[in-house]
Amino acid sequence: MEEPAQRGRRRDRRGRGMRGPGVMPGRSGLPERRTRRERFDDLVLDTVTDIDLRWQDRLGLVEYAVEDAPQIPDDWTSGTVPLSSLVRGSGATPTRLVLFRRPIEHRCETRADLEAMVLTVVVEQVAELLGIDPELVDPRYSAPEE
Repeated sequence: MEEPAQRGRRRDRRGRGMRGPGVMPGRSGLPERRTRRERFDDLVLDTVTDIDLRWQDRLGLVEYAVEDAPQIPDDWTSGTVPLSSLVRGSGATPTRLVLFRRPIEHRCETRADLEAMVLTVVVEQVAELLGIDPELVDPRYSAPEE
């Protein structure tokens, strides 16, 4: 007859660890937690929505997007990777503001840092687009220390 201690060890007798998911999914076929990309997209959407609602009468038509990383040409001489790209539109072509997820995440250690960085990037680009000081675009903005 086996002792209870041996019976518990038999389940993991080859050291493979726990089998099966640690958390049962609430919806079949979908992960329980959102991916990093989805969480970043949600953060950008929340930030952009607040600012766009406040300034939509002066901004006009602006498309906001998130890409993983910028396409950097071989002859790039700047030592830093851009965090965003702003391409002004003309006529029926909308202005396009793109945030680059990987460079932004790389510069942040915590979720609070990430939220502050996304806010800073969006506010500075919108301020450039409007031709005003970033402090006027959003009251939460604080100029980064140099």
